[in-house]
Amino acid sequence: MKKIDVLDQGYVRLVDVLGSDLTPVNAARVSYDKASESLTERDERLIRYLIREKHTSPFRHAILQFEVYAPLMVARQWWKHIIGSSHQEGAQDPMTAWNESSRRYVTEAVKFYVPSSDQWRSSPEDKKQGSGDMLPLELGEEASKKLLEQIEEGMKNYEWATEQGIATEMARLFLPSAYGLYVRWYWTVSLQGLIHFIELRSEAGAQSEIRDYAEALRTLAGEVFPVSMASFAEYKE
Repeated sequence: MKKIDVLDQGYVRLVDVLGSDLTPVNAARVSYDKASESLTERDERLIRYLIREKHTSPFRHAILQFEVYAPLMVARQWWKHIIGSSHQEGAQDPMTAWNESSRRYVTEAVKFYVPSSDQWRSSPEDKKQGSGDMLPLELGEEASKKLLEQIEEGMKNYEWATEQGIATEMARLFLPSAYGLYVRWYWTVSLQGLIHFIELRSEAGAQSEIRDYAEALRTLAGEVFPVSMASFAEYKE
């Protein structure tokens, strides 16, 4: 399946898919004991109707599985969204699953998100969260340099701890810049849950880094559910 690179070292990979644009169509029509074997214009109109009117429970029957590699700050925002998610029907999506790598056991290469000098953002003046304008390059260069220095020092301590035989689950306390540490996880989600996530995490108020991941998800989902995703984009606008 296709993979899209995100940020400096991250990515989103579509691992598996259950269903197609026909899946929500037949789920919606089951009460009438009807089903389509191939997608027709009438079926496409039904998809647009369901999304426009926010009758999205039929989209729970289509499932996508992703592998995500992202900084911890993105992963934790993502996770908060999942455990607090609710939809028009007022229930958490039951088709969501999350399995994340753990540094209690995994000793794969440690990687960190380090923004380039032109990616550092200022604090906004009118609110307590989010970002303002881009910072001057000189300040961005200094910020990147300090972050790299902190990572280097912390990694020395982490490697010392593992060499001394300290348990990995404790040695990880030395890992620097925890919010920038890359983590990997599998996310299985219904098409309804995915659309809900993209809708919220594509908003201007969402953190820039997670918006980049939401855009990658949108692209990958659009290749396997083209009508549903195009309809979502149409009515979101």
